[in-house]
Amino acid sequence: MSHGDEQGYSDYGDDTGHTRTRLPDHDPYGGAPRRPGRSPSRGLITVVGVVVLLIAAIAFANRGDHSSANTSAPKGTRPQAASTSPTGTNPVNTKTAGIPSGFARTQQGAESAAANYSVALGSADMFNTAARHALVERLYTPDATADRQSALDSAYTSTKFLSNIGLTKDGTAPKGETFVSRVVPVGTKTTAFSEDTATVAIWYTSLFGLSGDASTNPVTESWFTTTYELKWVDNDWKVSDFQQKDGPVPVGRDQQASTATDMTKAVEEYGGFTYAR
Repeated sequence: MSHGDEQGYSDYGDDTGHTRTRLPDHDPYGGAPRRPGRSPSRGLITVVGVVVLLIAAIAFANRGDHSSANTSAPKGTRPQAASTSPTGTNPVNTKTAGIPSGFARTQQGAESAAANYSVALGSADMFNTAARHALVERLYTPDATADRQSALDSAYTSTKFLSNIGLTKDGTAPKGETFVSRVVPVGTKTTAFSEDTATVAIWYTSLFGLSGDASTNPVTESWFTTTYELKWVDNDWKVSDFQQKDGPVPVGRDQQASTATDMTKAVEEYGGFTYAR
């Protein structure tokens, strides 16, 4: 991805290409009304935009034209999904900077690395300077690290950006609220592989927002696919580049949103996954 493709955080207007998701007209947390002067749709675009850009400040959303998709191809000619199943290969048992490391120099190893990296790069740790620096240095190739650190530092310390998502100027949740930022991989797909490089797509759902009685940015769910370009560096897979797009998005069930108390309790009691496959 060239610098000419970089997308900043300066604006989250209706032309960003991010997915819109309809929220209830009332605050599901039963707290204070939404901020005046910003419509629910624009506020939601901001939240979804944040999730899209969590992995790096230069991410851009790609929209595909689904109108020409061919769904009538004979069953035998359609690509088949590769199920995640036991292979006899032991999972990695080492960690570096809290992230699983030492992945196998195989297709499965590349897929496992990409899934784990997406979880780490979509976590709330990205809003802490020291933790963010450690993650980028650990997960990106040396050539990509400097550019990523600079772009991410600029984005995650932006007063406007932090204010838009309801965080304080130091990137923490206001008193009485809990910040939620989690990525949950649903599936992986390798589109290219060699001993030195791999291209792996991760389909995942993400939870993002603030849980609390006074929250005006409640925790919402979104779906994305990120395609990672990986290189074999220093005996492990490292991220050299990526592209991200919305979806595929399933049809949501008619379920009542949980209360702020239930959501906060779940976040505190259920730890996120740190290893996939």
